[in-house]
Amino acid sequence: MVVKKKTPKVEAVALDDVKLKSLTDSLSVEGDSRATELAQVLKDSLSSSDPVEQIQLISKAGFLLEQLKEDESPMGPLIQASLSTLAFLFTTLPTKNPLKRAVASALGSGPDWLQEQTVGCLSESLSSCLSSAGTDHYSPLTDSITSCLDGFKIGEKCVQRLLTEVLQFFQRTLNYYVEQNRDLAGRHVAQAQLMQSCLAAVKASMLVVQRSQEPISTAVLSASDNQSDLHPALSGLLNCYTCILTDEEFVQTVQSTAGMAVVLLIRSIMGNGDDVPVTVAGLLQCSVDTGSIAPQWLRQSCAGLYDSSRPAAVALYLSHGALAMLSWRGKTLGPQAEKLLLLIPEVLLSLDTRVKESSTVMVVARVLTLWSGAAVDCVQADTCPSLLRSSLVGGSPLIARLHHHIYAHWEHPLDGVRHQTRSMFQNLLTLHQHCSDHKSDPTSDPYITQLTRDLLALEWHMKGKYGTLGCLVEHLGAEYLLKLDGGLPSRLLSLMGDQTMAPYASDLLEKLFVSHKTQLCARFRDGDAWIDGWHEVWVRPLLQVLCTARLDQTTYILDYFLPKLLRCNPSSLSHMVQALQEMPTCTEGSAGSRGALGALMTCLRAARSQGVLKSVEEELWGGLVPLPLMRQALVHKHDQVRMDALGLVCESHRSTETLSRQEIELIRHFLPFNLNSQSPGVRQQTVSLLKKLLCRVKDSAQLLQKKLDHHDNHKDQQVLNMYQEFLHWFCETLFQVLHPGASFSRCLMALHLLGLIAEHFTFNTAVLCCLASNFLEVKQLACNLLQKLPPAAVRLQEPERLQSLLQVALDLSTSTKPFDSVTAAHLFNLLLHQPGLQDALLSCIQKQHIPVQPPALIQSQTSEASSLEQNTLAVVQWLMVCLKEEVLKAESSLLQAASSCPLYGRAHCITAVLQQLNTGSLVLLSEWRAVVSELIGLCYRMSDVVSPVVQSSSPEGLIPMDTESETSAGLQKILQEIQPRDTNDFFTTARELEPSESGCKSEQKEPENADHKPQSCNSGGSDGEAYRVTAQMVLVCCWRTMKEVSMLLGHLCQSMPLRCPLTHPDGRGVITEDQVEGVGKYFREQLLQSRHRGAFELAYVGFVRLTEMLCRRSVWFELFDLACSVQRVWYNGTFHTESLAFFSALKVGVPHTLGQLLLCVCALLSSEPKSSSCGLLKMTMRSLTALAMPSNDGDTESSSVPQVHALNILRALYRDTRLGENIVPFVSEGMQAAILGFTSPVWAVRNSSTLLFSTLITRIFGVKKGKDEHSKKNRMTGREFFTRFPALYPFLLSQLQEAAATVNSDSGQVKLHPSLFLLLLVLGRLYPSPMDGSSSPLGLAPFMPLIIRCGRSAVYRTREMAARALVPFVLVTQIPSTIQDLLEELPQEPGPGLQQNHIHGTLLQVLSLLRSYLADSHRPQTGNEQDCDLSSSLFPRLWLATRQNPCLVTRGAFLDLLGCLCGCLPVPVSELQVKKLREETLKILVASELLAPWGPDDMNLSVPGATQYLQSLAHLAISVCVESPQLWDCPESDGFRRDLLERLLRCPHYEVRLFALEQFLRRLQKTEEECQRRGQGPLPFDLSVSSLTSLALHETYPACQAKVLQVLAVLPLSSLLPWRDGMMSLSCLEVLQHLLTLLETSAHSVELYCAALSLTSQLVLHLAKSTPQQDVSEAAVVCLSRWGALVVQGCGEEQPAEVKLMSAEVLVKAVPTLLTAPALPLGVATGAVSPPVALEMGVGLLCQLFQMWGQVAAGMVNLIEWLLGDEQSDTGCEESLDLDEEFLFEKGDLNLWAEPLLWARMLHGHLSALGGVTHSPGVSAAELDRLSAVAKSNALVAERSMKALPALPQFSSTIEYAKISLLKERTSLAQILLDTLRSLDDCERLRK
Repeated sequence: MVVKKKTPKVEAVALDDVKLKSLTDSLSVEGDSRATELAQVLKDSLSSSDPVEQIQLISKAGFLLEQLKEDESPMGPLIQASLSTLAFLFTTLPTKNPLKRAVASALGSGPDWLQEQTVGCLSESLSSCLSSAGTDHYSPLTDSITSCLDGFKIGEKCVQRLLTEVLQFFQRTLNYYVEQNRDLAGRHVAQAQLMQSCLAAVKASMLVVQRSQEPISTAVLSASDNQSDLHPALSGLLNCYTCILTDEEFVQTVQSTAGMAVVLLIRSIMGNGDDVPVTVAGLLQCSVDTGSIAPQWLRQSCAGLYDSSRPAAVALYLSHGALAMLSWRGKTLGPQAEKLLLLIPEVLLSLDTRVKESSTVMVVARVLTLWSGAAVDCVQADTCPSLLRSSLVGGSPLIARLHHHIYAHWEHPLDGVRHQTRSMFQNLLTLHQHCSDHKSDPTSDPYITQLTRDLLALEWHMKGKYGTLGCLVEHLGAEYLLKLDGGLPSRLLSLMGDQTMAPYASDLLEKLFVSHKTQLCARFRDGDAWIDGWHEVWVRPLLQVLCTARLDQTTYILDYFLPKLLRCNPSSLSHMVQALQEMPTCTEGSAGSRGALGALMTCLRAARSQGVLKSVEEELWGGLVPLPLMRQALVHKHDQVRMDALGLVCESHRSTETLSRQEIELIRHFLPFNLNSQSPGVRQQTVSLLKKLLCRVKDSAQLLQKKLDHHDNHKDQQVLNMYQEFLHWFCETLFQVLHPGASFSRCLMALHLLGLIAEHFTFNTAVLCCLASNFLEVKQLACNLLQKLPPAAVRLQEPERLQSLLQVALDLSTSTKPFDSVTAAHLFNLLLHQPGLQDALLSCIQKQHIPVQPPALIQSQTSEASSLEQNTLAVVQWLMVCLKEEVLKAESSLLQAASSCPLYGRAHCITAVLQQLNTGSLVLLSEWRAVVSELIGLCYRMSDVVSPVVQSSSPEGLIPMDTESETSAGLQKILQEIQPRDTNDFFTTARELEPSESGCKSEQKEPENADHKPQSCNSGGSDGEAYRVTAQMVLVCCWRTMKEVSMLLGHLCQSMPLRCPLTHPDGRGVITEDQVEGVGKYFREQLLQSRHRGAFELAYVGFVRLTEMLCRRSVWFELFDLACSVQRVWYNGTFHTESLAFFSALKVGVPHTLGQLLLCVCALLSSEPKSSSCGLLKMTMRSLTALAMPSNDGDTESSSVPQVHALNILRALYRDTRLGENIVPFVSEGMQAAILGFTSPVWAVRNSSTLLFSTLITRIFGVKKGKDEHSKKNRMTGREFFTRFPALYPFLLSQLQEAAATVNSDSGQVKLHPSLFLLLLVLGRLYPSPMDGSSSPLGLAPFMPLIIRCGRSAVYRTREMAARALVPFVLVTQIPSTIQDLLEELPQEPGPGLQQNHIHGTLLQVLSLLRSYLADSHRPQTGNEQDCDLSSSLFPRLWLATRQNPCLVTRGAFLDLLGCLCGCLPVPVSELQVKKLREETLKILVASELLAPWGPDDMNLSVPGATQYLQSLAHLAISVCVESPQLWDCPESDGFRRDLLERLLRCPHYEVRLFALEQFLRRLQKTEEECQRRGQGPLPFDLSVSSLTSLALHETYPACQAKVLQVLAVLPLSSLLPWRDGMMSLSCLEVLQHLLTLLETSAHSVELYCAALSLTSQLVLHLAKSTPQQDVSEAAVVCLSRWGALVVQGCGEEQPAEVKLMSAEVLVKAVPTLLTAPALPLGVATGAVSPPVALEMGVGLLCQLFQMWGQVAAGMVNLIEWLLGDEQSDTGCEESLDLDEEFLFEKGDLNLWAEPLLWARMLHGHLSALGGVTHSPGVSAAELDRLSAVAKSNALVAERSMKALPALPQFSSTIEYAKISLLKERTSLAQILLDTLRSLDDCERLRK
């Protein structure tokens, strides 16, 4: 982003009269001519008020000063006065004023003989300022001193002369800032400005010390009398720096700068010897070295830094100062400097587990990177000390710790931390390179090799891995990494489908292919010999992914990777195009892939946008792409292919590139078929690309016009004419789709595109009807577009039309339908810009005959206000007048107000109208003050009217049950109107009122026997207007009114100015502080009292606006006090000072008031400036965590209420994304509160703790990114977790110790510690880091025995979680030994007293460790398995898997363990023992209940754990017969495996059958393609298919039934038919009938329905192919009809997405086969096209069929009936749709995609073409007469219905108007077509 630099503001010197006279008098004394001229110029500059002229005069004075010669103009009073004047100006002017730089230039241009006098004058002036400066002048004086040292030699000499005074000034300044900071706590704006001033003072003092090294050193060494004041000044300055460093209220920038200043001052005082590192090291370690020669006064000044209780961050800032202020580059370090260099990282790393705030972590990372850079500078010196070299070589303890720091922070949430760790890793590589013995060839370095292998083997979801690998690429080259992992390019490309990984993977890919190209070019010196190898590695995988992968997986390849590849080697484009064009265009990969055509468009688009592909005038893009191929791509079925093709046409590297005729033709082909896209992303891309195209048109047209202005060129003129023709077509096409009833997506696209060209072309009024759209986005676009058009285009200059539109807006503003008020607001926004609005408003007021005095309208000719301001004021005033009357009605009868004039519509319109106003430039301030004051009062009145409902205890039912006297009194009116009922009929039965009822104050109760009758109160005449009222209407009226009140008050506080100092002398604004404070109190009351969620949530929105305004505008209050105090008062009033009492008071109605309290606290905290110290947040979190912790007195229902609310508020704050990383330092405390709260005996506390715990898990580990609950994407290494949250380490350990002590299953009693579940859940989210090394410095070992003990729990879930939690605490190298130790704990033989819980828990832990070990790529690969062979511990315990073990749960767990060990992955068991183990396992399987049942009890196991045990057996059986049969030495292999699988499929437990079918299907899908290539069947062995076909007919469990049908659908039909059912054989037709019946009765199961539909469709196709047309039976026809009906049913809108997708897939597969049968030689195109094109082609194909069948006449009759449609039955005036008030939110039909009018136009086009076919019989006269009669009837109905609609029906009756318009259009098209057919028929008869 390019930030425009601000231009310095030039201001003239403004002096008071006394000082001006004094300076003028001093310049008026006598002198020589040159001096007199100089003085006169200075006097002119002082008297001038023009700043530019002053600069010119000062420059002239500098020139005159430079010309002075000592012999001609000796030093006299006049020259002295001139120099003094210039010096005074320099010290007076602000730093940023250019005039000050001009004065400095003038002073510095004096001759040498005047230098001393100039320095003296400037010193005198500066000394005067320093001695007399008040606190207000500290900041300007600091800037002046800085200016003296900014390249100004005179100023520098002046500062050195006044060094003591300057340092004393800085001492006073910093002391004042330190004191002031303590008094400004909580006043964020003032504190921020103070921090800026303090930072400037510290920097300026550092600059003074840096430039005064010699005087300071001389003074320290000599200690002469004339420098006696310098020591106290330096001591005081050092003391100020110490105060800043130890005061945590200062921001980190100031403290970091103070740390540098301390080191700089020490270096200036002590010189550059070894004593400086000793002193700095003492400061870092908080120890005073007795051997140090540091002066005593220096140590005393730094006493606070030696204090061991100082803040931890002090060492951080001092380390930064040492690295920045001491010299490390280009010299050999002394022993003390070397020790200091090695000490700094130790100090910094010790802060890793102590800092909490993310900003401090960022500073630690930055300083560590700075240290690594300094270390690199040191080792690059000619002679590097051996100690330093050995300490910084890779593998040393220090480097290992630094690497651990990198691994713990390389996935930190802050980008800056991740960037710094990457930079430090690069520096550590450089350090190792310089310190190791393998400098010449780093690839032979074993340390580098091992590091590279370790990084490559890490999980690819770890973002830090990519940056470090990129560093290794730069260090080693790409070829080395490709040698280690040849599949690296393909693997990285596969990761590009993940949005979070794509940027990291693309950066690594770029470094790899750039480095690879460089290496290949260096090796092959003969031109392009290298390019084929490079293409093979990088381009071939890319093309393969683009062609075969799904579109969503390749989106980021196009965004991140492909442009970089083309930039690296542009010549690769031709290779890509050639390779892709050689592929067939229909090449498809997985479902949804783009194919070769899509990949071609993708590559060309990327090349075009990068400027690699350029158009040639003769042919498009150099003839690379044929035009028909482009046309096909522009209407491709895949959205992204169409977008790539459009981007290829629209995008250009040069915006002035001329459009060719081919490109314009392609746009003409694209636009009509792509306006109705249902994808928002595609619509957005289309608009963006066409915007680029229009910009090209505009820019190239301007260039062509310039050329034509110079010389006439016929070719350029032709291009301009082509542009004009294209733009006219473009606009006309878009306007044609803006018809009534058009779909949302089409309207949206058309309005977007019209908005792009609105400023250049004049449109008609078709856009106006879009304001009545049901979609808010369409309304907004239409309103914005209409405002851009000239009034003549919308005809708003016509008074009648303007008045009618205004009347419609006024009527809609009081509608009972909420969406009508939105339409009214957009109409007002459109009309506000019209000059004649006030006259139209006056006419509307007079026509309404309202007995209310209208407001006095402002006449534009008598006011300086803009027309918009006047119109806005007039409209708001009239809406307020109307609103007052409606409030009066509501105060008398809320029921009638809800039915006839709800208040929210007017309030919404007022808010919308005010939003159009620029409140910063108001002119009619007095009028606006009155309006705002009246409006706020009116809002309070509206709130008072409706608040009894929204604040009642049952706002949804309107029947308040509150017993409080004040609430009951406030609800008395509602109780008079709405009587309680014994049933709920009141909510569904409308109540009819008449206007006269509103005056009735004493409504009598109806008898109870009338409860079930509609309520009628007809006290007036029968001709009065009746209202239908429901309870919903009253509630909606109330909560929407409350909502609009909140929004209006929030907008007033946010937008209306408090001060107008620039436009009005008195500075008064529109809104006052008292009004703002009143609104704040109102919001607080609403947040704490409203019970309706919609009401208080909108009050929260308004409250947020108010608090943001207070923080932003607090500078306008007196010394920031008002804003901060108001905010603190609200905060304290709602939460802090009355917290306990207030929380106790919230005991009643907790569900509502708690939510309001959450919103209130969140609003206050989120409005706190992010740049501040977040004091309010810290204070809140401290208070909340204290309240959330359990009390020592024991929880009771009453005492736990504050704790519950504190827990819930904490949960809301942790979830609030606006608090960002500022909330992270409090995560540890929140986790402790959640875990401890789970131990409470009160359910409410436990429930709130559970919710808080869930939120914290998400905050720590991130939002769940997949279905896998234990995916590493939502986990964290143990090192990273405890590094980021160190306080949780001792807490979790102590809690786990306490919980593990209660786990004892030996007693037979279930004892479950309340927190154990949460503890194991947290620990189970961790996983071991392979980069931790062989030892764990975090001390995770104490957790292991405790977690192992938790595995003995009697609770099954606890044992599972303990097993998962154990994994991260065992290093990968220790897993085999740990597994062996656990196995040794298991009993070797059955016996009494066995604890099955203990056995099961141990087995689960062994399983978890083993699976982690097998999945870990870092496990030992050197064959050391025999060192820890598990067979010795395993074989004696095999009885646990046999019938000797009575517990099926532990038996199943042991079988799972055997399955893992007998698999194909290497395990810590010798190969010989594994073979023996497989034999024993096979014997156990054969002897099990599954294969050798002893009786009916074994066949139907029903004891606990039976299902789990059988599933474990099934896992083993599937491994033997399906997954890896080659590993098992099975007897009679094929027969045994077949029998084994059939036994699984016949198992009575459906879980076993389902698992077997799932695994069998997975194997079939995996090997289908491979087996087809080998010409074999997909079955892994000779399985009798009859088992599957019989199971499909008799299976009863739906999931198994669906799975077996999916298996059969994968198998070839030739192997299924004839269908076998035991000994019976079924025909294809019989099977089809059975499956169709199953389909018709299986709608309850989506999976079964889809599977049956897929298999049924295959049978239908087989039947159609194999049966000749003449042999098709009646039963087959019936089956085909049933199948077609089911497919159509599956396409229904109400069907689940899976069913619709399967139906579409069936159609895609079936239709080509059916339509290309020999009996139908249609030649259907096989290209993949978009749905609109497919519909067009389908209708055209139908017309071709009519001609082929000789049924043109019958076909035309049917198509004309389609054209007429059936809308005529719904459009009668008396039958038209009437949205009564019961459906308040009913907007009518929301047309998202349907295009009935375009469908009718398409039919008309095809019918016109079909009617012109020669040699075909025409439509009979009788049919023509019948259709003409229908068309005429429809036309009459449409005309009558249109006349019955009110004026401007598109707004007042939108739905009816759209239906009637559609009927008229269809009827008109049909009549035109019928007339044409009749004339053709007459001509044919005459011809005959």
